[in-house]
Amino acid sequence: MKKNKLKKQIVITIIALFSSSLAFAQGAAATASGTSQANSEVYNSLLSNGLIFFAGLTMLGAVLALFHLLSMMIKVQQIKIYQEQGLEAYQEKIKESQEPLWKRQYKAWTNVVPIEKENTVMLDHNYDGIKELDNSLPPWWVAMFYITIFLGVIFFAYYHVLGGPSQADEYNAEMKVAEQAKAAFAATQANQIDEDNLEASTDPQDLAIGKTIYSTNCVACHLANGEGSVGPNLTDEFWIHGGGITNVYKTIKNGVPEKGMIAWSAQLKPADMYKVSSYILSLQGTNPPNAKAPQGDKYVPETE
Repeated sequence: MKKNKLKKQIVITIIALFSSSLAFAQGAAATASGTSQANSEVYNSLLSNGLIFFAGLTMLGAVLALFHLLSMMIKVQQIKIYQEQGLEAYQEKIKESQEPLWKRQYKAWTNVVPIEKENTVMLDHNYDGIKELDNSLPPWWVAMFYITIFLGVIFFAYYHVLGGPSQADEYNAEMKVAEQAKAAFAATQANQIDEDNLEASTDPQDLAIGKTIYSTNCVACHLANGEGSVGPNLTDEFWIHGGGITNVYKTIKNGVPEKGMIAWSAQLKPADMYKVSSYILSLQGTNPPNAKAPQGDKYVPETE
């Protein structure tokens, strides 16, 4: 009965304190609304600071009152234990109340029972001499629940109260990072060529580089204007190993060993082979003098 009475006192005290602070705030707000416009800003500033100070005092008073009532409850419980369980239980309770706060909270949160007191939570079950304890979960397990609750509160406050990034914001940020990483990777792969999806370059700079490569490596067999010598004529529509950028590129890359043409992939980068292939295709229809007779089959581009 005394314990219930103390609980009622705590509730009444807290309600009274907050009610008085609310009434004060309402009265102050009503007074503020009737002040003159010239002094409203100054008065509102003083009023808000006063309300904050008063609210702080109110909360401090509520906390102090709560601790006082809790200490009274503890004393009442100790007296009740003394009356019902005797002096030994009373002394044990006194000893527990003198322990550090963290230790008492640990016991309260985990409800752990020491090994020497396990007989107090022993159940009546007996299976061939095996008995069962009505004990709580292990403290480390209970701690996980408390940590989860604590992290949940932080998560809710950060993302739903303080305006933390939403899932959409995080997704967009991750996509932006991925795009930057993709661009950085692509920059390191400048010499990589997709042989199955090539289009001949018409860029003057690419063709100029291709011409330089051709003049250095190809003129011995195909001559300066592509008219052909040991190698076939590169300016007509007939191709031994297929025309078009893809076939020309693969021929340069893999070579034609049986005809004496080496695989240039060992000496040229993919980007350079692509540029010289584009330059060779630019020679189509130039009709240089003394051109070699056509060889191979006429190349007709595939149409979709």
